[in-house]
Parts: sequence; structure tokens; C-alpha cells
Amino acid sequence: MSSIHIVRGSVVDMATDAIVNAANNSLLGGGGVDGAIHAAAGPHLLEECYDLGGCETGDAKITKGYNLKAKHVIHTVGPVYSETERDAKLLSSCYRRCMELAYEHKLHSISFCCISTGVYGYPLQEASEIAVKTVKDWLAAHSDADIDVYFCCFNDREFAVYNSLQK
Repeated sequence: MSSIHIVRGSVVDMATDAIVNAANNSLLGGGGVDGAIHAAAGPHLLEECYDLGGCETGDAKITKGYNLKAKHVIHTVGPVYSETERDAKLLSSCYRRCMELAYEHKLHSISFCCISTGVYGYPLQEASEIAVKTVKDWLAAHSDADIDVYFCCFNDREFAVYNSLQK
């Protein structure tokens, strides 16, 4: 049976079947969590990402985890916030595609970072509501899934916002 957990810490340190990387379209590393994941995973991650040929906004692709505690990295590209309805659709698509890839690869645990809320400027409250609703809806539609979902909150503010959504 699937479950949702809110945890305080870095997604990089999670020992789940997969961690989610808030990547850019090239998938070749960047700043923030993307840079931290690439640094911790080692050079083979960059090599595998290079072979993937990038990723569209709202989509996701999976790689091995290499030197990470996680077995896999699911790279997703969130929208740069522009205050349009399309932003919410693309962000929801990120979470849905990550869940679909976890399911397709028979993974039993996945850890999400806060997608698009850093340099992409998505407001944390709105983004977290989309994240939790999308994952809950996906799990409800896939009752045969056995995936524990972890929302990793890097700071106290993220942790407080996600915890407020569990009530």
C-alpha cells in the first residue's frame, strides 16, 4: 500500500528507489539541487544524461543513481513561473510523469524535491499544493501501485508548507 511522507532534508541523501531531480532541459547539470545531484552521483550520471538528448518541460526521464544512495534518478523539467494556467499544467505533468516512470520501472519508493520553486520562481505554496494533489490523485487512480512517496523539504519553510497540506 502506498503512502506519502513529508521529510526535512536534502533529496540527495535519500535512500529510496528513485530521487527526483529538478533538471533543466539539457539534463546536463546546473545549479541548486540539479548540481548537487550531479556532484554526488559522479561523472557517469552526466554521461548517461548526455545520451538522453535532453527533456521537454513537463516530462521526465530516468537514469541510474550511480554514487547516490538512490538506485535511480528521475529527471524532470519544471516550468519557469510565468503566472499562466499553463504553468500549473506543466508542473502537475512533472509529478505525474515521475510517478508513471516509477510505476513502469516497478519502483517502490520515490523522493521528490520541490520542483520549480528555486530559480524557476514558482511560489512555494502553489507549487506544493499542485505536487501533493497530483501525487494523491495519481495514487488514487493506481490502487495497484505500491510506492512510498517522500516530499523532501530542504528548509524549514518548505517543511512547514508541506506539513500544512497534510492536515
